[in-house]
Amino acid sequence: MSTKKKKKKVNSKKGFTLIELLIVMAIVGILAAIAVPQFQRYRERAFNARAQADLRNLMTAQEAHFVDRETYTNRLDALEAYGFRPSSGVTVTISSASSSAWAAYAEHPSGTQRYCYNSAGSSNGIVSVGRGEDCR
Repeated sequence: MSTKKKKKKVNSKKGFTLIELLIVMAIVGILAAIAVPQFQRYRERAFNARAQADLRNLMTAQEAHFVDRETYTNRLDALEAYGFRPSSGVTVTISSASSSAWAAYAEHPSGTQRYCYNSAGSSNGIVSVGRGEDCR
């Protein structure tokens, strides 16, 4: 074999250079740095939505219980007969209940908000309060 043919074989190898690989790795790193925090925010919003949905379902179950018994209950297990079951991971607490009004809150440990409902409150709807705060 002549030296010209040997040189052609050596120089004709294909592949990526180290610089090209480093550039690709840098681009992937930048994309990951953008995507991971955004994904975390989506998760937090989903956990918050789950807590809100559980509180809405609790409202429906409480009103159904009131129609049958003419009083609200502070026991979650009494509302299972009316179809209420909290979502996985969501903490639902009925803080007060009487024959005329009730209050409760719901939160998920991975969420960022606590949601409250007070049937006697001025807003008469679900409100967001800081974590650890009580319903008013």
